[in-house]
Amino acid sequence: MSELSRRQFLRWGLPGVASLAGAAALATRDAPAGGPSATSASRHEEHPGMPGAGKIPDLHPPGSGKQVDPMLFLTHFDWGMTSRLADGRTQREWTLTALEREIVVAPGVTFPAWTYNGSVPAPTLRCRVGDVVRVKFANEASHTHSIHFHGIHPANMDGVLEQVPPGGTYTYEFVADPFGVFLYHCHTMPLTQHIHKGLYGAFIVDPPKPRPPAREFVMVMNGFDTDMDGGNEFYTVNGIANYYVDHPIPLRVNEPVRIYLVNLLEFDMINSFHLHANMFRYYPTGTDLERYEYTDTVMLAQGQRGVMEFTYKLPGRYMFHAHKTEFAELGWNGFFEVLPAEAKA
Repeated sequence: MSELSRRQFLRWGLPGVASLAGAAALATRDAPAGGPSATSASRHEEHPGMPGAGKIPDLHPPGSGKQVDPMLFLTHFDWGMTSRLADGRTQREWTLTALEREIVVAPGVTFPAWTYNGSVPAPTLRCRVGDVVRVKFANEASHTHSIHFHGIHPANMDGVLEQVPPGGTYTYEFVADPFGVFLYHCHTMPLTQHIHKGLYGAFIVDPPKPRPPAREFVMVMNGFDTDMDGGNEFYTVNGIANYYVDHPIPLRVNEPVRIYLVNLLEFDMINSFHLHANMFRYYPTGTDLERYEYTDTVMLAQGQRGVMEFTYKLPGRYMFHAHKTEFAELGWNGFFEVLPAEAKA
């Protein structure tokens, strides 16, 4: 099948939305007044438009070592095991394990992933600037792997020369600096393979004075090359194509929203985020609390990230998606369900 016909087939058959032109019809569907229930957030409905479509198998909470429910992933920030050092500093400790897992990326479509702790994206690690970060890495996979953190740290904590063979372990330790939104990923060659197979996650370092209160989400943009031809067949935010189309994210009118946005898409040079019927303040990398761009669309290369802040003034169902429309047609799509201020989200 040619590249053109293959992608056309996926567009026409993709669950949840066939094209941006069809999104208006989706927006007329009723949503639960209180947002997705625990049951509806744990699986997809069947979409007869896709050959072989079926229900997403049971998804799991973060920390289970299994495929994570994208609705739970949105708001799960892992602060690690906390202890106080003799000098008064806070130490946060995590264990990340390289595991090979078959994951679902769309109804009826699986992907042979390489993961940290069983999920793609990997857990979102969070700390405060100045904390001592200690990550115990165990490689229980069949290939050599490592962990490379973005940010400032010693050379022997960089995950480039410190390669960990199958069965091996390594402990990364450094002081979290500076504050902002970062990422971590495997840095083993061939790098393209190790990233596109799923070894990546978000790493958030809070400033000394916390950001203003807001409803906080993490969104990791990625893609999946399911036929291993060097091009993505599916594009997602947080791991399952069109998940937030079928399960809109509930918000309230006038509720402050903050999104930690990270791009870890492989093969394609640029990814993007477009917010419908609204504007947002965008803080590149999140390392500056004052300067921002006021926009409704942001473009990111691989490894770029930032903080988005916005509120909705009117209730309704509002789309967000990649403004590379091919990506939207192939799964990078979602909705916010904005409820009246007095309703419970």
